[in-house]
Amino acid sequence: MRIYLLNPYFSENYSRSSRWAAKGRGGTLYYPIWLAYATGILENEGHNVRLIDAIAKNWTMEDTLKDVDKFKPEMIVSESNFQSLKNDINTLKELSESSDAISVLVGPPTSQYKNKILNQGIDFLAPFEYDFTLKGLSKSLENGEIGEDQPGITYINDEGKLVDNPNIISSSEDLNDIPFVSEVYKNHLNIKDYFLNHSLYPMVQIFTGRGCPNRCTFCSWPETLMGRQYRVRSVESILDEFIYIKKNLPEVKEIFIEDDTFTINKNRVQNFCKQIMDTDMNFTWSCQTKANLDYKSMVMMKEAGCRLLDVGYESGSEKILENIKKDISVEQLRKFTFNAKKAKLKILADFVVGFPGEDLDTINKTINLINEVKPDLLQVSVATPIPGTEFYDYCKSNEYLVTNDLEKSLDEDGFQKCIVSYNHLNSEEIEVHAFKILKNYYLSPRYISIALKNISGEHGYDEFKLMSKSFMSFFKYLKS
Repeated sequence: MRIYLLNPYFSENYSRSSRWAAKGRGGTLYYPIWLAYATGILENEGHNVRLIDAIAKNWTMEDTLKDVDKFKPEMIVSESNFQSLKNDINTLKELSESSDAISVLVGPPTSQYKNKILNQGIDFLAPFEYDFTLKGLSKSLENGEIGEDQPGITYINDEGKLVDNPNIISSSEDLNDIPFVSEVYKNHLNIKDYFLNHSLYPMVQIFTGRGCPNRCTFCSWPETLMGRQYRVRSVESILDEFIYIKKNLPEVKEIFIEDDTFTINKNRVQNFCKQIMDTDMNFTWSCQTKANLDYKSMVMMKEAGCRLLDVGYESGSEKILENIKKDISVEQLRKFTFNAKKAKLKILADFVVGFPGEDLDTINKTINLINEVKPDLLQVSVATPIPGTEFYDYCKSNEYLVTNDLEKSLDEDGFQKCIVSYNHLNSEEIEVHAFKILKNYYLSPRYISIALKNISGEHGYDEFKLMSKSFMSFFKYLKS
């Protein structure tokens, strides 16, 4: 079957596959990572697959139409996210009508707005882990039989009835069988198109597990994409992909592990580090973690080539951390920071302004904690309620949402815009505080010593190039 997988154009550097889809202030552009996993699975089934990232290519609708006409697909799969949903539905409809191909929409909105999307003329939805759903759907389409019990898919049948089948949830065994996403990148994409402002360039993003058992009220993926059940690839599988990248993508400077929390199982992490150290190869990698990571694991991770930890600090207020069910205390954040620096691991600290209970006092506590822990890199977002999350339900039921249109959570340049307004702290104030915290940190004389330390240590030249590229984008953001 000829299958066309598309990351449709919406705006410049729009990272549709990120957790809070938006344009990165430091120049970030995510890989279309979920589409890439689906590409590998479908190719493994013998299908002729074309993966196109119209955002990375800066393609217009006309460019995409020409490419679809040339490929002549039988099925077009387009990814969506909440902010770009209208655009994505219209794009998919136009492409499928021009090619007479079956249309399939995938991505987080398909788990929340099923009737709304299907009633606009889309043939099928593949909510949650759509890579496995597409495998079954494509096989059934080839056989000419779409049963009403087809796993994972949602559609409207000939009688006008919504058929909404149970979601497919992968197992650890399933994840071990997926082709390496890095191989898909090599065959279908230009890795130099993608950039994380916290990873050495060029980099690749991979998953070693899916699902997250943590209870954070604001996180979308466990509710709209991966589920909470934690499944993982074997340590041997991860190491094999690291080796594949080293041998087949030698220009890659860093591997970023995109799991919500790579370090949930410290025994698995330590085993992974041991196996890396048993090889005669050097790897540079980073990951997302939680601030309950122990010092022994940190030391082993550093020895195994880990460079940076991406950590959700969220707030310097105990009250806010409790409100969002972070299950981490401010004291744990301090201890984590001390241990990470002692282990010589860099820190990207993620903070958010605007969660329930936020006021001037809690914002000042966040500022004080940031100035105390002095992260190597700082990210400050405005709290965005995503449909499906507890935070969204809270804001909607209390009438704190400025709008129900998530497209308005981005400004005209594609950057985050606040759509939450409390009685004591409105949306504009939240935006201003988030902006000031970020600007004051990076433009403070105190940050000079942190920057000099980053570029004078290991990977100094690559750190300098990374910082230069990020700051150029950041200053453009400040200017805009």
